[in-house]
Amino acid sequence: MESLFGIDLVTLIKTVGLTGIVFMVFAESGLLIGFLFPGDSLLFTAGFLASQDYLNIGILILTCFLAAVVGDSVGYYFGEKIGPRIFTKEDSRFFKKEYIHKAQKFYEKYGGRSIVLARFLPVVRTLVPIMAGVGKMSYPHFLFYNIFGGALWSIGLLSLGYLLGSVIPNVDKYIIFIIGFIIVLSSFMGWLEVRKMKKD
Repeated sequence: MESLFGIDLVTLIKTVGLTGIVFMVFAESGLLIGFLFPGDSLLFTAGFLASQDYLNIGILILTCFLAAVVGDSVGYYFGEKIGPRIFTKEDSRFFKKEYIHKAQKFYEKYGGRSIVLARFLPVVRTLVPIMAGVGKMSYPHFLFYNIFGGALWSIGLLSLGYLLGSVIPNVDKYIIFIIGFIIVLSSFMGWLEVRKMKKD
């Protein structure tokens, strides 16, 4: 079983409960420390535990979906309010003013696809909403793809864990392999999409 800070996810989820799960989903989407949390495997495992009647799948889907959407929105506003200050110095050691203009152009061309795609890429999903804010992407436009991507990610992974936990006997024995497959598949799809975007 995948672990966080040396604790396997089943034990972690049983310890922190619904509130802890929702916080981690929110943090991974909206706080810079969020990249520490294993979002994909966390959601899948939570869905699996719901199939074993440990959690309520309906409440889990609703709260995790809302946490994902609100988290991305917080990341967006952080980028919008704080991001531009980083670029106030023309000759900053780590940043250049041109970066914000490049980010803006990137989101004008690829914004929607990038936000949906980032949901399935660890670390990237924490940074993309911030960069959308830095790039001054229209918030209504951002919110549309935020909701769409948040639903695909949270509801999709929770439902997959719930479904497999309901139909496959002793599925917990295979969770680590299933999680690994999900991560590899989502990363591969992300790589393909990035290649496609570069060719556009």
